[in-house]
Amino acid sequence: MSETAIEFPHLGIYLDHVPKSFTVFGFTIAYYGAVIAVGMAAGLWLALRVAKKYGHDSERIWDFFLYGIFFGLIGARIYYVIFAWDYYKNDLPGIFNLRKGGLAIYGGVIAAFITLYIFCKKKKLNYFTMIDICAPGLALGQAIGRWGNFFNREAFGEYTDCLFAMRLPEAAVRPHEITELIASHAADGAIQVHPTFLYECLWNLMVITAMLIIWKFKQFEGEIGLVYLGGYGLGRAWIEGFRTDQLFLAGTRIPVSQLLAAVLVVFSVVTYFYVMRKKKMSSAAGED
Repeated sequence: MSETAIEFPHLGIYLDHVPKSFTVFGFTIAYYGAVIAVGMAAGLWLALRVAKKYGHDSERIWDFFLYGIFFGLIGARIYYVIFAWDYYKNDLPGIFNLRKGGLAIYGGVIAAFITLYIFCKKKKLNYFTMIDICAPGLALGQAIGRWGNFFNREAFGEYTDCLFAMRLPEAAVRPHEITELIASHAADGAIQVHPTFLYECLWNLMVITAMLIIWKFKQFEGEIGLVYLGGYGLGRAWIEGFRTDQLFLAGTRIPVSQLLAAVLVVFSVVTYFYVMRKKKMSSAAGED
Protein backbone atom coordinates (compact mmCIF):
# COMPACT_ATOMS: atom_id res chain seq x y z
CA MET A 1 0.00 0.00 0.00
CA SER A 2 1.33 3.43 -0.96
CA GLU A 3 2.37 5.63 1.97
CA THR A 4 0.03 8.39 0.76
CA ALA A 5 -3.00 6.15 0.19
CA ILE A 6 -6.20 5.95 2.23
CA GLU A 7 -8.85 3.35 1.47
CA PHE A 8 -12.38 2.45 2.51
CA PRO A 9 -12.50 -1.01 0.90
CA HIS A 10 -16.08 -1.94 1.84
CA LEU A 11 -17.34 1.34 0.39
CA GLY A 12 -15.28 0.91 -2.76
CA ILE A 13 -13.25 4.08 -2.11
CA TYR A 14 -9.55 3.91 -2.95
CA LEU A 15 -7.59 7.16 -2.70
CA ASP A 16 -4.07 6.62 -3.99
CA HIS A 17 -2.63 10.02 -3.11
CA VAL A 18 -3.80 11.94 -0.04
CA PRO A 19 -0.93 14.27 0.93
CA LYS A 20 -0.58 15.83 4.38
CA SER A 21 0.31 19.24 2.94
CA PHE A 22 0.32 21.38 -0.18
CA THR A 23 2.48 24.23 -1.44
CA VAL A 24 1.38 27.77 -2.32
CA PHE A 25 3.98 30.23 -3.67
CA GLY A 26 6.74 28.18 -2.10
CA PHE A 27 5.05 27.94 1.30
CA THR A 28 4.10 24.52 2.63
CA ILE A 29 0.66 24.46 4.23
CA ALA A 30 -0.57 21.47 6.23
CA TYR A 31 -4.03 20.24 5.28
CA TYR A 32 -4.67 19.84 9.01
CA GLY A 33 -4.42 23.58 9.53
CA ALA A 34 -6.24 24.42 6.30
CA VAL A 35 -9.18 22.20 7.23
CA ILE A 36 -9.43 23.76 10.68
CA ALA A 37 -9.41 27.21 9.07
CA VAL A 38 -12.27 26.16 6.77
CA GLY A 39 -14.15 24.82 9.79
CA MET A 40 -13.73 28.13 11.61
CA ALA A 41 -15.01 30.08 8.59
CA ALA A 42 -18.01 27.76 8.21
CA GLY A 43 -18.79 28.02 11.92
CA LEU A 44 -18.72 31.82 11.74
CA TRP A 45 -20.99 31.75 8.69
CA LEU A 46 -23.58 29.59 10.45
CA ALA A 47 -23.49 31.68 13.64
CA LEU A 48 -24.09 34.83 11.56
CA ARG A 49 -26.99 33.15 9.77
CA VAL A 50 -28.58 32.10 13.04
CA ALA A 51 -28.12 35.57 14.54
CA LYS A 52 -29.70 37.23 11.52
CA LYS A 53 -32.59 34.78 11.28
CA TYR A 54 -33.65 35.29 14.88
CA GLY A 55 -33.17 39.06 14.98
CA HIS A 56 -29.90 39.34 16.89
CA ASP A 57 -27.02 41.73 16.20
CA SER A 58 -24.60 39.84 13.94
CA GLU A 59 -21.92 42.47 14.58
CA ARG A 60 -21.49 41.00 18.06
CA ILE A 61 -20.63 37.64 16.50
CA TRP A 62 -17.94 39.28 14.38
CA ASP A 63 -16.60 41.06 17.47
CA PHE A 64 -16.34 37.82 19.42
CA PHE A 65 -15.02 35.63 16.60
CA LEU A 66 -11.34 36.56 16.74
CA TYR A 67 -11.23 36.34 20.53
CA GLY A 68 -12.97 32.97 20.47
CA ILE A 69 -10.66 31.51 17.82
CA PHE A 70 -7.47 32.81 19.41
CA PHE A 71 -8.17 31.66 22.94
CA GLY A 72 -9.93 28.51 21.71
CA LEU A 73 -6.78 27.36 19.91
CA ILE A 74 -4.65 28.14 22.95
CA GLY A 75 -7.05 26.22 25.17
CA ALA A 76 -7.12 23.25 22.79
CA ARG A 77 -3.35 23.03 22.80
CA ILE A 78 -2.96 23.51 26.56
CA TYR A 79 -5.54 20.79 27.28
CA TYR A 80 -3.78 18.35 24.95
CA VAL A 81 -0.31 19.06 26.34
CA ILE A 82 -1.49 18.72 29.97
CA PHE A 83 -2.86 15.23 29.41
CA ALA A 84 0.04 14.18 27.16
CA TRP A 85 2.70 15.61 29.45
CA ASP A 86 4.64 12.35 29.65
CA TYR A 87 5.45 12.88 25.98
CA TYR A 88 6.03 16.65 25.94
CA LYS A 89 8.10 16.87 29.12
CA ASN A 90 10.99 15.47 27.09
CA ASP A 91 10.27 17.64 24.06
CA LEU A 92 9.37 21.13 25.27
CA PRO A 93 9.87 22.80 21.84
CA GLY A 94 7.34 20.31 20.48
CA ILE A 95 4.63 22.01 22.55
CA PHE A 96 4.63 24.83 20.00
CA ASN A 97 4.65 22.59 16.93
CA LEU A 98 1.04 22.28 15.76
CA ARG A 99 1.92 20.89 12.33
CA LYS A 100 1.66 17.33 13.65
CA GLY A 101 -1.72 17.88 15.27
CA GLY A 102 -2.31 17.81 18.99
CA LEU A 103 -5.37 19.99 19.55
CA ALA A 104 -7.96 18.72 22.01
CA ILE A 105 -11.46 19.83 21.09
CA TYR A 106 -12.58 19.94 24.71
CA GLY A 107 -9.84 22.38 25.61
CA GLY A 108 -10.92 24.65 22.77
CA VAL A 109 -14.58 24.48 23.77
CA ILE A 110 -13.84 25.22 27.43
CA ALA A 111 -11.64 28.17 26.50
CA ALA A 112 -14.23 29.48 24.04
CA PHE A 113 -17.03 29.32 26.64
CA ILE A 114 -14.89 31.16 29.20
CA THR A 115 -13.88 33.77 26.62
CA LEU A 116 -17.52 34.26 25.62
CA TYR A 117 -18.51 34.78 29.26
CA ILE A 118 -15.89 37.51 29.71
CA PHE A 119 -16.86 39.06 26.36
CA CYS A 120 -20.55 39.17 27.32
CA LYS A 121 -19.72 40.73 30.69
CA LYS A 122 -17.70 43.46 29.00
CA LYS A 123 -20.31 44.13 26.31
CA LYS A 124 -23.30 43.68 28.68
CA LEU A 125 -24.82 40.91 26.54
CA ASN A 126 -26.94 37.93 27.56
CA TYR A 127 -24.41 35.10 27.88
CA PHE A 128 -26.95 32.32 27.34
CA THR A 129 -28.39 33.96 24.23
CA MET A 130 -24.91 34.23 22.76
CA ILE A 131 -24.26 30.57 23.53
CA ASP A 132 -27.45 29.62 21.67
CA ILE A 133 -26.37 31.66 18.66
CA CYS A 134 -22.82 30.31 18.56
CA ALA A 135 -23.46 26.64 19.44
CA PRO A 136 -24.56 25.45 15.95
CA GLY A 137 -21.57 27.19 14.39
CA LEU A 138 -19.22 25.65 16.95
CA ALA A 139 -20.54 22.17 16.15
CA LEU A 140 -20.17 22.80 12.39
CA GLY A 141 -16.58 23.92 12.90
CA GLN A 142 -15.90 20.73 14.83
CA ALA A 143 -17.56 18.55 12.18
CA ILE A 144 -15.39 19.99 9.42
CA GLY A 145 -12.27 20.26 11.57
CA ARG A 146 -12.31 16.51 12.22
CA TRP A 147 -11.27 15.99 8.60
CA GLY A 148 -7.90 17.36 9.60
CA ASN A 149 -7.42 14.03 11.41
CA PHE A 150 -8.19 12.27 8.12
CA PHE A 151 -5.32 14.03 6.33
CA ASN A 152 -2.99 13.46 9.30
CA ARG A 153 -3.88 9.75 9.59
CA GLU A 154 -4.57 10.15 13.30
CA ALA A 155 -7.30 9.89 15.95
CA PHE A 156 -8.53 6.61 14.49
CA GLY A 157 -10.08 3.68 16.34
CA GLU A 158 -9.33 0.02 16.93
CA TYR A 159 -9.29 -2.65 14.26
CA THR A 160 -12.63 -3.23 12.55
CA ASP A 161 -14.03 -4.92 9.48
CA CYS A 162 -17.28 -2.95 9.52
CA LEU A 163 -18.79 -1.15 6.53
CA PHE A 164 -16.84 2.05 7.21
CA ALA A 165 -13.49 0.35 7.89
CA MET A 166 -10.57 2.54 6.84
CA ARG A 167 -7.19 1.24 5.64
CA LEU A 168 -4.08 3.32 6.32
CA PRO A 169 -0.43 2.74 5.47
CA GLU A 170 1.25 1.60 8.67
CA ALA A 171 4.33 3.74 7.93
CA ALA A 172 2.21 6.92 7.85
CA VAL A 173 0.77 6.70 11.38
CA ARG A 174 2.31 7.19 14.79
CA PRO A 175 3.54 3.81 16.13
CA HIS A 176 2.08 4.34 19.63
CA GLU A 177 -1.43 4.53 18.14
CA ILE A 178 -1.18 1.01 16.73
CA THR A 179 -2.48 -1.47 19.29
CA GLU A 180 -1.74 -5.18 19.41
CA LEU A 181 -5.16 -5.91 17.92
CA ILE A 182 -4.55 -3.56 15.01
CA ALA A 183 -1.05 -4.95 14.45
CA SER A 184 -2.33 -8.52 14.48
CA HIS A 185 -4.60 -7.74 11.51
CA ALA A 186 -2.08 -5.67 9.57
CA ALA A 187 -1.40 -6.86 6.01
CA ASP A 188 0.55 -5.55 3.03
CA GLY A 189 1.93 -2.69 5.10
CA ALA A 190 -1.55 -1.42 5.97
CA ILE A 191 -3.76 -1.32 9.04
CA GLN A 192 -7.55 -1.34 9.10
CA VAL A 193 -9.35 0.78 11.70
CA HIS A 194 -12.50 2.65 12.73
CA PRO A 195 -12.60 6.11 11.05
CA THR A 196 -13.62 7.90 14.24
CA PHE A 197 -13.13 11.29 12.59
CA LEU A 198 -15.97 10.37 10.22
CA TYR A 199 -18.21 9.10 13.03
CA GLU A 200 -17.80 12.35 14.94
CA CYS A 201 -18.35 14.46 11.83
CA LEU A 202 -21.63 12.72 11.03
CA TRP A 203 -22.73 12.82 14.66
CA ASN A 204 -22.07 16.56 14.88
CA LEU A 205 -24.11 17.16 11.75
CA MET A 206 -27.05 15.42 13.45
CA VAL A 207 -26.56 17.54 16.57
CA ILE A 208 -26.54 20.69 14.41
CA THR A 209 -29.78 19.62 12.76
CA ALA A 210 -31.37 19.05 16.17
CA MET A 211 -30.22 22.46 17.43
CA LEU A 212 -31.60 24.29 14.39
CA ILE A 213 -34.95 22.51 14.67
CA ILE A 214 -35.25 23.13 18.42
CA TRP A 215 -34.35 26.83 17.91
CA LYS A 216 -37.84 27.37 16.52
CA PHE A 217 -39.44 26.05 19.69
CA LYS A 218 -36.91 26.90 22.39
CA GLN A 219 -38.42 27.82 25.75
CA PHE A 220 -35.52 29.55 27.50
CA GLU A 221 -32.18 31.20 26.78
CA GLY A 222 -29.36 28.68 26.87
CA GLU A 223 -31.52 25.74 25.77
CA ILE A 224 -29.64 25.33 22.48
CA GLY A 225 -26.38 25.39 24.40
CA LEU A 226 -27.62 22.52 26.54
CA VAL A 227 -28.61 20.58 23.41
CA TYR A 228 -25.07 21.08 22.13
CA LEU A 229 -23.40 20.00 25.38
CA GLY A 230 -25.63 16.97 25.83
CA GLY A 231 -25.69 15.94 22.18
CA TYR A 232 -21.98 16.36 21.60
CA GLY A 233 -21.16 14.72 24.93
CA LEU A 234 -23.36 11.72 24.17
CA GLY A 235 -21.68 11.15 20.81
CA ARG A 236 -18.20 11.71 22.12
CA ALA A 237 -18.76 9.29 25.00
CA TRP A 238 -19.18 6.29 22.66
CA ILE A 239 -16.94 7.42 19.79
CA GLU A 240 -14.02 8.03 22.14
CA GLY A 241 -14.24 4.39 23.23
CA PHE A 242 -12.98 3.30 19.80
CA ARG A 243 -9.89 5.51 19.75
CA THR A 244 -6.37 4.29 20.38
CA ASP A 245 -4.87 7.68 21.27
CA GLN A 246 -6.92 8.44 24.35
CA LEU A 247 -5.67 10.86 26.98
CA PHE A 248 -5.96 9.51 30.53
CA LEU A 249 -6.26 11.06 33.95
CA ALA A 250 -2.85 11.05 35.59
CA GLY A 251 -2.09 7.75 37.27
CA THR A 252 -5.25 6.07 35.98
CA ARG A 253 -6.64 4.37 32.90
CA ILE A 254 -9.72 6.60 32.91
CA PRO A 255 -10.12 8.34 29.52
CA VAL A 256 -10.42 12.07 30.16
CA SER A 257 -12.65 12.73 27.15
CA GLN A 258 -15.13 9.97 27.97
CA LEU A 259 -15.36 11.11 31.58
CA LEU A 260 -15.92 14.72 30.58
CA ALA A 261 -18.45 13.67 27.94
CA ALA A 262 -20.46 11.80 30.58
CA VAL A 263 -20.34 14.84 32.86
CA LEU A 264 -21.63 17.07 30.05
CA VAL A 265 -24.55 14.76 29.32
CA VAL A 266 -25.57 14.58 32.98
CA PHE A 267 -25.12 18.34 33.43
CA SER A 268 -27.21 19.21 30.37
CA VAL A 269 -30.08 16.86 31.29
CA VAL A 270 -30.19 17.90 34.95
CA THR A 271 -29.97 21.60 34.06
CA TYR A 272 -32.71 21.31 31.45
CA PHE A 273 -35.19 19.71 33.81
CA TYR A 274 -34.23 22.12 36.60
CA VAL A 275 -34.89 25.16 34.40
CA MET A 276 -38.15 23.73 33.07
CA ARG A 277 -39.34 22.90 36.59
CA LYS A 278 -38.49 26.42 37.71
CA LYS A 279 -40.42 27.88 34.76
CA LYS A 280 -43.50 25.79 35.61
CA MET A 281 -43.33 26.85 39.24
CA SER A 282 -43.07 30.51 38.19
CA SER A 283 -46.02 30.12 35.84
CA ALA A 284 -48.10 28.45 38.55
CA ALA A 285 -47.22 31.20 41.03
CA GLY A 286 -48.22 33.84 38.46
CA GLU A 287 -51.60 32.21 37.91
CA ASP A 288 -52.26 32.22 41.65
